[in-house]
Amino acid sequence: MGIGSLSSGRSAVFFDRDGVLNKAVVREGRPYPPSNASELVLDEDARESLTRLNRLFSLLFVVSNQPDVARGSVTRDRVEGLNAQLMERLPITAFYVCYHDDADQCECRKPLPGLLLKAASEYDVDLTRSYMVGDRWRDVEAGIAAGCTTILIDRGYDETLRAIPHATVNSLAEAAAYILNTEADRGAAAKGVA
Repeated sequence: MGIGSLSSGRSAVFFDRDGVLNKAVVREGRPYPPSNASELVLDEDARESLTRLNRLFSLLFVVSNQPDVARGSVTRDRVEGLNAQLMERLPITAFYVCYHDDADQCECRKPLPGLLLKAASEYDVDLTRSYMVGDRWRDVEAGIAAGCTTILIDRGYDETLRAIPHATVNSLAEAAAYILNTEADRGAAAKGVA
């Protein structure tokens, strides 16, 4: 199955986790994941934004790199525990997580689109009608490689984008509004309304 070959499937929204759904721990201009439950702070827009999107999209996925597991600084159980807390608080369909580091050269680590492709295969998702929302260059590149419309939430990190997202916004609420407006425009165009 090739990228974008699921044209008969459903549309979905993919989210990065840290810095998108929950606040990243920022040190020296670089984002890091929370290492425990006390550091897991939900983004102020997360609940309302995902609830609004869930009215239109039945599939909301989290696709997240968690290389600290491979590096030995956090356990897989702890990451899964944090994911379970988010799942309880937000309307998320499923989590897809890469526990590898760059040296592992796996297919699932963003910027490669492996996590999105796996979700698309398991849930019959049309990636060309789907969205990827992230806060880092890896999210944008993975979304583009999968054929998704990409939205970057600009958190002001000290890193360079390597690909241009379809849209850049300042918050998760703005990302949700962009997606909903785009879908409304697509619906109007499909009905022949300008």
